[in-house]
Amino acid sequence: MPEFATLEYENLNSVVYAALCDALMQGRFQPGDRLKIRDLAEQFGTSVTPIRDAILRLANDEAITFRSPRDIRVSGLSESRYREIRAIRVRLEGLAAETAAQVATSADIHALEQILRENEAAIAAGDRLRGTQLNQAFHFMLPQIAGLSVLTTILRRLWLQMGPHISDAYLAGGRAMIDHHYPVVEALKRHDSAAASMAIVDDILLGGKPILDRIEHGGEGKSRRA
Repeated sequence: MPEFATLEYENLNSVVYAALCDALMQGRFQPGDRLKIRDLAEQFGTSVTPIRDAILRLANDEAITFRSPRDIRVSGLSESRYREIRAIRVRLEGLAAETAAQVATSADIHALEQILRENEAAIAAGDRLRGTQLNQAFHFMLPQIAGLSVLTTILRRLWLQMGPHISDAYLAGGRAMIDHHYPVVEALKRHDSAAASMAIVDDILLGGKPILDRIEHGGEGKSRRA
């Protein structure tokens, strides 16, 4: 179970929901992981009420499967659903990369390169969690650079479902999970919108192949655990 900082905020419902969203997108959970409301409440230092409310919101987001109060799990993805999400990501993240290439500054490029350096270190160390977090940070920097806040909100909904699966396949995927990020950065340096879009599409389609392979073969991490 991931560790969470004890909360002292007034609007606990929103804070808990946001923290669990981040944990899902960053791969701190994997498909099939069981969530226990009382354990989470203890982690956050809250009552069970904001945890339960956040879990219900995540179930509505289709990131959590609420079978019963005692059986709450991180949702798996069928092959058809994965392909649908992938097709949407190709269009939306392609737009983010295309737009980012038009406006990227040297500071933006430096930030992306720093993420890549840290991601290289995480892969070398076999640090699945850190690698997954940095992967998500790279992808979300593109709409941030582009100034597309509405697009970021839409992508967050998709990544709630994708994050656990990226995490599950990250170490098995190896360099495929990062190699296609380099052409994205090079395209941004040249302000080449078409190349940036093509590079992020390659990352989603080719870099994401290990994810699809695991889903096709029913190998999603802990999704079959009782």
